[in-house]
Amino acid sequence: MASRKVVKNNLLIIFHYLGYIMQGLGIVLLSPIIVELIYGDYRNTIYFLIPCLISLILGSIFIKSYKKHEKLKLRNAMIVSSLAWLWASLISAVIMVFYLNTPFIDAFFENMSAWTGSGMTLFSNVEILPYSILFLRSLEQWIGGLGVVVIFVTVLIKSGTSAARLYKSEAREEKLAPNIGNTLKKSLEIYLIFTAFGIALYILAGLPIFDSVNLTFTTISTGGMSIKNANVGFYHDNVVYIITMFLMILGATSFTVHYKLIKTKGKSFIKDIQVQVMLSLIILASLGIIFLTRNEPIETVFHVISAITTTGANISSPAYMSTWPSLSLLVLMALMMIGGSSGSTVGAMKIIRVITAIKGIRLNLTKLTSPQGRVLNASINGKKLKESEIREATAYLFLYLVFLFFGWGLFLYFGYDPFQSLFDIISTQGNVGLSLGIIGPQLPDIVKVALTFLM
Repeated sequence: MASRKVVKNNLLIIFHYLGYIMQGLGIVLLSPIIVELIYGDYRNTIYFLIPCLISLILGSIFIKSYKKHEKLKLRNAMIVSSLAWLWASLISAVIMVFYLNTPFIDAFFENMSAWTGSGMTLFSNVEILPYSILFLRSLEQWIGGLGVVVIFVTVLIKSGTSAARLYKSEAREEKLAPNIGNTLKKSLEIYLIFTAFGIALYILAGLPIFDSVNLTFTTISTGGMSIKNANVGFYHDNVVYIITMFLMILGATSFTVHYKLIKTKGKSFIKDIQVQVMLSLIILASLGIIFLTRNEPIETVFHVISAITTTGANISSPAYMSTWPSLSLLVLMALMMIGGSSGSTVGAMKIIRVITAIKGIRLNLTKLTSPQGRVLNASINGKKLKESEIREATAYLFLYLVFLFFGWGLFLYFGYDPFQSLFDIISTQGNVGLSLGIIGPQLPDIVKVALTFLM
């Protein structure tokens, strides 16, 4: 009986906090209706209203179902986080199913891709989609970039132990302030400032307001799912490309670095190990690919930045990219696996985890060849690494590769080209979005489901 009561309490706690996020989603996902009103299309408003009302009502019921307000345990917070992402994708998919008459699996894939910032799309022609649906996809990427749980915890849940554990459940450890409440607020403030800055830059570059808003949402979030079939390449404008590259790097830089950047007036930016590695990889990879492909430098640098920041924005078609030398594509694959800084909006492994794992391997190899009893340590920027940190990073990378090979094996089972399959599975699991053309509506449903899980 006691164990049943514990299980029931845990479920009630989980639903209680999930209810806040469901309420937040119910409110936020009504905003595309404003776009419909602006463009004079009132016919399909009901397709937003009903799913959002369901989310609001269920959220309210879940919140009221538990009033003891016990402290949320980390394992419960992780379940809340997982369910929040699933619910966000589900409720958005329902909107698309009824609005566009899209198959549910395709709609769920599309929205999971948007929320996770993966940027892969199953729509062969996005330019015929209604403005409200285009905005919905961009908004999902913007919220998902900072984190579904992070944004709604900041707005709806009081600072405290529960908020801290929900924050940690999103795999975030960085603190911009002594307490989680202020950390959350400052992160959101920085994100809003960068978003407004990006919109202003695109408008000054001559883009329409709708394009500027959507492009900023998808770039600063390192999502990359475009409102144009040719993605950023639609604009054929080097100024737009440069702005996009700048915003991609901003999005892929830790919010801790941004906060210190503001406080120290730029002195701390280049001192961050993750920024140093990211910029070094961008320079080295760009020079190598330019030498191999003889492509235009801006085209190469754009795709290198897009790969390492896991944005997936592109200015070349998949058909053209597939003609690049294999070595160049392998370089992009490596960058897509590494990703940008921890504590930013990027996907993939994250630079700090890769560095930690490499340091751990080097430490273990040194121990094998050193005299017994010699004390050896690994450190990053003078900070000693704990054994638990090394184990955690190594375990994460191992599991990442296991799932990666699972997805690749599935592609191979269905007869897809091995090299192109590897590129696209690395891109999908890393929440990148660059593709050599395999990802599309023609995929078998079982593959779409598997890719949705990997995202």
